[in-house]
Amino acid sequence: MMGPMDEQFPRRQDRPLPPPPDPWAPSSIPPLRPGPPYLMTEMIAAEPALAGRIVARLTGDGGPAARLAAEVRRCRDASLPVAVVGCGTSEHAAMGIAAIFHDALRRPEPTHGGPAAVPPWVVARQALEAALDPWPGLCLAVSHEGGTWATLEALRAARAAGATTALITAAAGSPAARLADVLLATDELDQSWCHTVGYLSPLVAGVVVAGYLTGVLPDQAAVANLVGAGLESGRAAAADALAARLAGASRILVTAAGADEPAARELVLKIEEGSWVPAAYRHLETILHGHLAAVDEGTAVVLVLTERRARAQRVERAREVLTALATIGASAGAILATGAADGIPDLATPAGRITVPEAASFLSGAAGLLSSAVPLQLVAEGLARHRGVNPDPIRRQDPRYRRAAEAVR
Repeated sequence: MMGPMDEQFPRRQDRPLPPPPDPWAPSSIPPLRPGPPYLMTEMIAAEPALAGRIVARLTGDGGPAARLAAEVRRCRDASLPVAVVGCGTSEHAAMGIAAIFHDALRRPEPTHGGPAAVPPWVVARQALEAALDPWPGLCLAVSHEGGTWATLEALRAARAAGATTALITAAAGSPAARLADVLLATDELDQSWCHTVGYLSPLVAGVVVAGYLTGVLPDQAAVANLVGAGLESGRAAAADALAARLAGASRILVTAAGADEPAARELVLKIEEGSWVPAAYRHLETILHGHLAAVDEGTAVVLVLTERRARAQRVERAREVLTALATIGASAGAILATGAADGIPDLATPAGRITVPEAASFLSGAAGLLSSAVPLQLVAEGLARHRGVNPDPIRRQDPRYRRAAEAVR
């Protein structure tokens, strides 16, 4: 019997994606396909090979990733802040990059041999806040097309404050690129406005920079294989089954903690952009403090748990949260690393679960963010399909939503 990969999902795509336009121009609304597979679907299928190409593109002596790592070290040594900024999907990628940098900069304690605490000088910031309150040091912006107004303002404000500016983007000819002292160009443009490539590409760039920080550069094939594990038929089928269970919910909550927070927030955005279902993020602990009053039988919850640090404590708290949700009648599913899945009974995730590799050779944050990227995107893509929604235009085929987008810079 054919599964979701055969019916709906194209096989892994190895062709490079189109580059940004030259001269630069903002993208137009994607072509509206009458049914699946949508452009979002094809973008997900292209991500494993894309991830490998980005690693190859950004590694090399004296390249921009090495220069950015040197700037991060300079700020660390001078006790200057590093702000990683963005909006929307790029903001979640910025959060992920900050988590990856924190892992890369941890050092063994001289007496205990454990991971040393890292002062919070690498901070993910919403681009508007960074524009309104610029910091010295380094401002690293993430913008897929390089034209987001708030991100441009953050770069301008950072320069005025004396900070070094850097940018991770697909578009080397973009307005944002002209404001960057260090430019990391991923070169390939997401063809859907429900950005998936726009989330994964900067994360991979961050992993390369982290490799220069640790002195151990990522292996191109290993990165591609870790991302590609999400496309394996068993995981794709599990993602489709979870999406089908979510499709009947009136509201969806996504919960996580630690380095999984960016992935959880990105899943919320992909659900709302792609299928128009109200969704919200709650920290694993926060969800217990008042928010349960708004949960009922119509609520579906997705737990993301791949974080290796303090794994046992996180799994224990997750079990308690899932028990509380089940008591109310909410249906829960999960995206779990293998070791975390071992500690959470199947009955605690009646909506289904996707188990992703541990990837022990990667830093904890990088492993979780790369391994969960495709599964969370498949869940969002499947939810849109099951609800009969084309995710590509993020509802801007409707004149009201198009006018709403045009009403702001």
